[in-house]
Amino acid sequence: MAHLRVAAASFLAAGLAAVVPAAQPAPRFDVMEKSMSDLQAAMTAKQVTSRALVQIYLDRIAAFDRQGPALNAMIALNGRALADADALDRERAAGRLRGPLHGIPMVIKDNYDTADMPTTAGSIALKGSIAERDAYQVRKLREAGVVIVGKTNLHEFARGITTISSLGGQTRNPYDPTRNPGGSSGGTGAAVAADFAAAGMGTDTCGSIRYPAAHNNLVGLRPTMGLSSRSGIVPLAHSQDVGGPLARSVADVAAILDATVGADADDPVTARSAGHVPRTYSTSLDPNGLRGARIGVLLPLFGQDPEDLRAGSVVRSAIRTMEQQGARIVDVDLPDFPSEVDVSVIRFEFKFDLNDYLRKTPRAPVRSLAEILDKGVYLKAVEQAFQRSNEIASLDTSEYRAAVQRQAQLRDRIVKVVDDSQLTALVYPTLRRTAAKIGEPQTGGNCAASAATGLPAITVPAGFADNGMPVGVEFLGRAFAESDLLKLAYAFENTTHARRPPPLTPRLP
Repeated sequence: MAHLRVAAASFLAAGLAAVVPAAQPAPRFDVMEKSMSDLQAAMTAKQVTSRALVQIYLDRIAAFDRQGPALNAMIALNGRALADADALDRERAAGRLRGPLHGIPMVIKDNYDTADMPTTAGSIALKGSIAERDAYQVRKLREAGVVIVGKTNLHEFARGITTISSLGGQTRNPYDPTRNPGGSSGGTGAAVAADFAAAGMGTDTCGSIRYPAAHNNLVGLRPTMGLSSRSGIVPLAHSQDVGGPLARSVADVAAILDATVGADADDPVTARSAGHVPRTYSTSLDPNGLRGARIGVLLPLFGQDPEDLRAGSVVRSAIRTMEQQGARIVDVDLPDFPSEVDVSVIRFEFKFDLNDYLRKTPRAPVRSLAEILDKGVYLKAVEQAFQRSNEIASLDTSEYRAAVQRQAQLRDRIVKVVDDSQLTALVYPTLRRTAAKIGEPQTGGNCAASAATGLPAITVPAGFADNGMPVGVEFLGRAFAESDLLKLAYAFENTTHARRPPPLTPRLP
């Protein structure tokens, strides 16, 4: 009888199994296109933890950075990311919340110093170089509760706009891996576009935040010179260097600004920010922000070549949308607008600024630009530019002073036209050309209006060109007018919803 009872029990169990399905694992949290506020709300509701978010982003990196479209956006992963997330999860459980960035995973361009990971600027010359402390903005992000997932590739020493380096190789555009992702912060741009993190940090000496934002359908802000500290950032040219955010939304850019701006004794230029930092930039996020704004269309930056029409037509359509939303559009023509080369001081300042950084980094493997050239530890494509900079013996030259003077003249002209026409901002294409094929030169940049003047600019997705590539539209404002720029960009973003994720990096099953 015992064997009959066992058989009956087995039969009953089998029958129940047929009726009651086996327990299924809980569905994985979907990070695709989630904003920082979305992620924060999900963590607050206990739908996901910071650790789980980090793991999901790491899984996406594993699936798409070296495999799949092989974006090659990441140059290093943070081996402590999961442990850092665990610590922040414990703080949350104990009722200690640092703010809106608590537990949020981000990526950092690999020219920001990090005390727990090498900082290489993409160069084999700095392989293994570890700074003694975090860069100022990295430190502020960590204090706000950000988890750094890893560091992103860049154009070597940030001296280029297609993001290729001797240590990191070539980063690819997630919308078309045969094309470049912009630069020099192209690793951050590709990573954020492909949802490898919630957002990321870049640097901009002439377009290096805004170009990757445009090529990757993102929002990118180049802040006013002096709003954010450059301390701990591998320099390219101190007169033009700034650091700032790239994100999938204007609101996320505003949240990152709140955490990173302000005076830093190690970067005296930030003393200019006194009295110019609002309690929070989030109050600028007005969906009706275009209504009543006077926006000047900076005609010289649209170009005249047939190749400029592809991106230009998308931006002109965006401007019509702004007008429909209540903006007053005014054409602005600044004759003889200078070329980027005419107002750039990168060639002059690079050697002196880099050498100064290396002197302050005891564990750096090299001590000067001359040593990098002598040892041949650099990307061959930057050799000529590096040699030209190394030949500069002094900044006390008429040539350098003339370049600085041209920058001041351009700033005066732009500020005058903005004031005389009572404009909220100027508008133009971030680049006049879409992303070029890898190996081909990238042309059509419009970086100098902001970079050479120190005035702030924000790039926001304008739409897609007829070749399927993203196009960015850029607003340029008065000094420390980031709130105005965020207001315009947020209203435009909420009207157009032009952001679309790349189809080659879909949600993971």
